[in-house]
Amino acid sequence: MEIPSFRAGRKRGSVRNGDSPGFVGGGRYGAGVSRYRLCPTPAQEAGLLEHCSHARFVWNLAVEQHGWWTPRRGPAPGYVAQARQLTEARAANRWLAAGSVTVQQQALRDFAQAMANFFGGTHRRPTWRKAGLHEGFRIVGARGPAWEVRRLNRRTGQVRIPKVGWVRFRLSRPVPGGVKSFRVTRDRVGRWHVAFAHVPDPVPAPGNGAAVGVDRGVAVSAALSTGETLNVPGLRAGEAERLNRLLRRLARAKPGSNRRARVKAAIARLRAREADRRTDWVEKTSTGLARRFDVIAVEDLDVAAMTRSARGTVESPGVNVAAKAALNRGILANGWGRLVTRLEHKTSGRVVKVGPAYTSQTCNPCGHRAPDNRESQAVFRCTACGHRANADVNAARNIKDTAVGRTVAARGGTPLGGPVNREPQPALLPA
Repeated sequence: MEIPSFRAGRKRGSVRNGDSPGFVGGGRYGAGVSRYRLCPTPAQEAGLLEHCSHARFVWNLAVEQHGWWTPRRGPAPGYVAQARQLTEARAANRWLAAGSVTVQQQALRDFAQAMANFFGGTHRRPTWRKAGLHEGFRIVGARGPAWEVRRLNRRTGQVRIPKVGWVRFRLSRPVPGGVKSFRVTRDRVGRWHVAFAHVPDPVPAPGNGAAVGVDRGVAVSAALSTGETLNVPGLRAGEAERLNRLLRRLARAKPGSNRRARVKAAIARLRAREADRRTDWVEKTSTGLARRFDVIAVEDLDVAAMTRSARGTVESPGVNVAAKAALNRGILANGWGRLVTRLEHKTSGRVVKVGPAYTSQTCNPCGHRAPDNRESQAVFRCTACGHRANADVNAARNIKDTAVGRTVAARGGTPLGGPVNREPQPALLPA
């Protein structure tokens, strides 16, 4: 991490001294955080942005450094070597020394953890952080010497951030005990948040023995085996129309102009509103399911693989790229992966994943399986027994039955007689 004479040289997208690092530590807010809206003053906001800038610079420099090292040149430096280089860089650069060493060292620790996750096969390789997109830093340490939280009144609290001071935040709920770190982030709209890391208690099971199957879709966000259908509240018609107008205006705006910046800010506000509504729906839906049912069955889907682009390469271009892109947007807008992730966080082992094969083609009452059973996207009509139902609800009931072990091998079954699916009968089993 030799800033003045970095031997790897400047490569694509290299950061400058004033650029900033982003989400150090990676990932969105998960099960172990309590997030609050931060309300900094203009002077405090400048200090927070400087912390973000330093953390992003250190992260990007670590990415560039690891990109330069090859097996022929030897192993890339680890956290200890990079921390020693950071000390030398702070001594040689006054602008870097003006920042918090805690923030900068934590960026290196987070990068080391990201590399360990990459080599462990659980995450992708860490890449560049961009100004305006990845704005954030993390503080780790014992509460008291490193940082502190105090309550001012019923609605307001304060958190002490190194080299920034006491910053107010909305005390929407008590700060959990045992917190040893927190993260400060700024989204594209300009809103600041502080998230305190902790291990929450799972939602207690109702103890009623009830099970439910959940089928995720695009037209219907989540269909339950009880017959309920739930949908993510996206943008309203007027908001969606305004978003389309802004996107057309953005395409006509000159790159780098003030007009383009204003249009991008307006688009970001609408996107943030849509994301907030989706997050609120996921949290309320997952909590409601965790409180109502002992067992929650879902399809075992790899959402990341399902939403990859079909563009292909220059040598082997993809087909139906636009249609696949629209499907990907629909899947992501309905929060498929986020819903299951939050259910797993809140239920502590009560989520059962089943194979998704043929759940939408199998008749739940008689077990007959055929592609023609799916009359349309919304209607299921069994060609054998004539059973009609909502296609998503029928699939959710198949998912539930598979999870609780009620299905047997399908052998047909028709209204005119013939083989019928039956539960194993104790009297008919061989001795």
